[in-house]
Amino acid sequence: MHEVAARAGVSTSTVSHVINGTRHVAPDTRDAVLQAVAALDYAITPHPQTAAGRRTIGLVITGASNPYNGELIQGVEGEATRAGFGLFLCDSHDDPRREAEAVRGLITHNAEAVVIAPTPEWEAQALPMLRKSERPFVLVDRLSSARCDQVSAESESVSATLVEHLIDLGHRRIGMLSGLPGLSTSIERVRGYQRALSDAGIPIDPALIACGESRATSARAATLQLMRGNAAPTALFSANNAMTIGALQALGELGLRIPDDLAVVAFDDFEWAAAMTPALTAVAQPFHAMGAQAVQLLLRRLQDPLAPRRVVRLPTEIAHRHSCGCVAPRPRTAGVP
Repeated sequence: MHEVAARAGVSTSTVSHVINGTRHVAPDTRDAVLQAVAALDYAITPHPQTAAGRRTIGLVITGASNPYNGELIQGVEGEATRAGFGLFLCDSHDDPRREAEAVRGLITHNAEAVVIAPTPEWEAQALPMLRKSERPFVLVDRLSSARCDQVSAESESVSATLVEHLIDLGHRRIGMLSGLPGLSTSIERVRGYQRALSDAGIPIDPALIACGESRATSARAATLQLMRGNAAPTALFSANNAMTIGALQALGELGLRIPDDLAVVAFDDFEWAAAMTPALTAVAQPFHAMGAQAVQLLLRRLQDPLAPRRVVRLPTEIAHRHSCGCVAPRPRTAGVP
């Protein structure tokens, strides 16, 4: 640690805070420490209490406070607990540097295996560390070309089906809020959108695809841009739940009614989607099952490090409601058939 501190030009306490995540360190200083750690090939000794205590699995995910990700976390935790493992939870905030720090921290604290929902640039920093540590790991939700165990929900065909439904309802100008560039989920959902339009003989208009960056604030701005254009869409497909929130905020600001002025469908089914007026038509992903399956793949890998890799795709479902423009059934009065 003294050598790392000398090379980075900081105190040993700063090195300790960076490695253990015990205090905020300025980004430039943190980078200098991490570069010194890498240059010196500094092997961090696991914390003795962690090493001698309960076996643990690490989970690195973005947006841990997202209700949908909460289901995935519960799936991971439940399956890990049943197998006798504790859980370390880290939030990458979709930042490759924070993701790498999280992975380094899990290795430092002797996590036996890692579940990771990778950022777009995870292969530059996080993957080499995982490979070098020789810890089993599995990708969850987002897929990669890396040869490793992976589990995700099906995205492309269900996105196509959702857009086909809008086409069947008569829409020809269908807008899309796409997710963070570089993610497999973003790519697959755009492909599904484009496939549905192509199959119906509808030209793909790039101006109707706006990047919402998988965030509510960005999606709000993207929706305002789409709807204020010269040829605004008559329907909108939002590719994840955070962007749906931003889209709904924008439509409220513009005074547009759903589905009268704009039909809306979305990927990710909220708990409150059925309680909206009108209720939201959305794709439901099996996040709890996805998390449990990821742990099962880890346990298999721990038992047999040479087992063939597996890529599992779980089915999704569309909850058809009324935001798409389908006629809602008339409410029934008690005692009246």
